[in-house]
Amino acid sequence: MLRKFSHTTVGALIANLLLVYLLFTLTRIIFIWTNSTLFADHLSLGYFFHILIAGLRFDTTAILYLNCWLILAFLLPLHWKENSKRFYKVVRVCYVVVNFIGLGANLCDCAYFPFTGRRTTWNVLQEFGGEGNFLTIILHEALPYWYLFLVAAAMAWALWKGFLSPKTGKVKAKVLYYIGQTLMLALAVGLTIGGMRGGFTSAVRPITMSNANQYVEKSIDAGMVLNTPFSIMRTIDKKAFEEKHYMSEEEALKLFSPVHVPADSVKFKPRNVVVFILESFSRQAMARGYMPFLSSLAEKGMSFEYSYSNGRKSIDGMPSVLSSIPSFVEPFFLTPAAMNEISGIAGELTKNKGYTSAFFHGAENGSMGFEAFAKASGFQKYYGRTEYNEDPNYNGDKDFDGTWAIYDEEFLQFFCDRINEMKQPFVTSVFTASSHPPYPIPERYKEQFPATDVRIFACIRYSDNALRLFFEKAQKQEWFKNTIFALTADHISESVDPEYLTDLGNYKIPIVLYAPGMTEVKGYDREKIMTQIDIMPTILGLLGYDKPYIAFGQDILNTKPEDTFAVNYIPASGYYQFLQGDWMLQFDGGEVVHAYEFKKDVLQKNDVKERCPKVYEDRLKSIIQQYMFRMNHNQLSK
Repeated sequence: MLRKFSHTTVGALIANLLLVYLLFTLTRIIFIWTNSTLFADHLSLGYFFHILIAGLRFDTTAILYLNCWLILAFLLPLHWKENSKRFYKVVRVCYVVVNFIGLGANLCDCAYFPFTGRRTTWNVLQEFGGEGNFLTIILHEALPYWYLFLVAAAMAWALWKGFLSPKTGKVKAKVLYYIGQTLMLALAVGLTIGGMRGGFTSAVRPITMSNANQYVEKSIDAGMVLNTPFSIMRTIDKKAFEEKHYMSEEEALKLFSPVHVPADSVKFKPRNVVVFILESFSRQAMARGYMPFLSSLAEKGMSFEYSYSNGRKSIDGMPSVLSSIPSFVEPFFLTPAAMNEISGIAGELTKNKGYTSAFFHGAENGSMGFEAFAKASGFQKYYGRTEYNEDPNYNGDKDFDGTWAIYDEEFLQFFCDRINEMKQPFVTSVFTASSHPPYPIPERYKEQFPATDVRIFACIRYSDNALRLFFEKAQKQEWFKNTIFALTADHISESVDPEYLTDLGNYKIPIVLYAPGMTEVKGYDREKIMTQIDIMPTILGLLGYDKPYIAFGQDILNTKPEDTFAVNYIPASGYYQFLQGDWMLQFDGGEVVHAYEFKKDVLQKNDVKERCPKVYEDRLKSIIQQYMFRMNHNQLSK
C-alpha cells in the first residue's frame, strides 16, 4: 500500500519533501561535526538530539520556501500534466537545482561559521558582492574542506536518484480529479503558509533567527538550530536599526553620552597618529607566543588585561577602531546609515587641526568597502593594490598573495615609505591582510614559519615579523618619536582553547598603545576594560583635542576603572553583550537573559542574572537607544 501511495501525486510529493528534510538534517549533523570544537564542552547526546528536533522547525520554513513551487507543480489541477512524462522531467531538474542550492548554502557555513559566529545572512552576500575575485576567494576558502565537495556531489546524486514522480496515465473522471486536486491544493496552501510562518494560529508571528534562542543553552548554539537558507531569507530587506524607547532622553544621557566635550583647560599637542588594524590578531595567538614582536611592543607601551573587539568581522572592525562606531545588528557598512555624516579620528584631525591623512589596505581598490569608508570618515588619500603596483621600488603583483592582497611585509614597507612623504602632523592607518584564509606565507619564509596545529598561527608569526620590520625601518625616521601608535585586531581568529570559545572569548583581542615620546603611555592595566571603540577617544585625549565630537567609546586613560565598559553584539543569538565592573550581561533587546561574573567565571559556567545590578542593564539600554536614534537620524557627527 505504501508503494502504491508513493506513486500517487500526493504520495510522490510527500516523499520528495521528506528526502529534502533528511538531507537538511544531514547537513546539520555535518555542521555540528565540522565545528565540534565550538560545542564539544557542552554537547551531550541528549542535547544533540534536542538540537536536531528543534532544527526541524526552521528547516520546515526553509524547505517550504524552496519548494512551494514544487507543491504547486504537483497539486495544480491540470489534467494534461498527469499524462506528461516531459513535465515531470522538467520538475525533477528544477527540484535538484533548487534544493542543491539550499543544501550547498548549509555546507558553505560549515566552513564559514567559525569566522563569523553566525549563519550567513543576506548582508553577508552583499558584503562580498563587490569583490572582483569572489570566485577565487571562495575556492581558496573551501580547499581545506575538500570533503564537503564530495558530500555536495553525493547529495546532488541523492536528489536526482531519489526524486519520485507520480505514475502517469490518462485522467478518466475529470470532474472528480479537479475537485480532489483543488481540495488537496487548498489544504496544502494552508499547511505551507503555516509551515513558512512557523505556526498556524493568528497569535504566531513568522519565526525569525532570534527564535532559535529558546532551544539552546548557549547563544552560539543557535547556529546549530538554524539553517543557512532560512537565515538568508529572513534577513532580506531587514531593517537593521529599530529605534528603542527604554527611557527619556534626559535619563539616557545621565547614564551614557556619546557626545565628548573637552574641558576648557585642554591644550592641543600636535603629534602624529598611526593606527594598525591587524587581520585576525587574537589574544589567543598572543598568549600562545605567536606574536613575539607585538608582545614586546606591549611591554614598552600600554596594554590591557581586558581588551575586546566590538564585532566579529573585518567590516565591523574598521568603523569601531577609526570612528568609534560599534557593530549592532548588522555591519555598519551594509546599512543605510553608511550614508550618514560620520565622525572619525581622521576627519576630526584633518578638518579641525590641519593634519594630512591617508588610509592603506593592500587589497584591490574598493575591496570590502574600505575605500568608501575611509573617505567618508575623513581620510584624504587611499593607497591600495593599485598604488602599490605603480611604485617602481616594489615588485607590483609579484608580491600579490594570489587571493586577497599584497603580502604584509612588502605592503608595510610601502606604508612606511609613503608616511615619510606625508607632511606632519599626520594621521594614517593600515589594515593588514595576510593573516586571512587561506593564510599565505611567501615561499622564502616557509621554513622559518612552519605549519602549526591551528592553520592561522604560522601566518600570524609571519605578519608579526612583517610588523617588526616596519618598526625597524620606522624608528630610523625623524617623525617616529613624535608619534602615537595604536595597534589592534579587527577580530579574533580560529579559536581552540576553552577560554576563547565562550561568548566573551570570541571578542578577546590585543590592544596596544605605544608612544615613544610619552611617559604616560606605559604599563599593563589589569582593571580597565578597553575596546576598539575606545581607541579614537583615547588618542584624541592624548592629543589634548579641544573640539566636541561623537564617539560611542571612552577616553580610557581619563576614565575611572569602574566606569569603563565593553559592548558588542552576538550575531548568532541577536544578544547584546555588555561588560562593566565585574559583570557581563546578555540582553535580547527586551530583558537580560544571562549574566556572569566574567573575571572569575572565565568559562561562563554560572549564570547569576538574578544578582546582576540593574544599573548595568540601564546603561546598556541607554547606549542602544542613543545608537539607534543617531543611526536613523544622521546624528553621528554632531
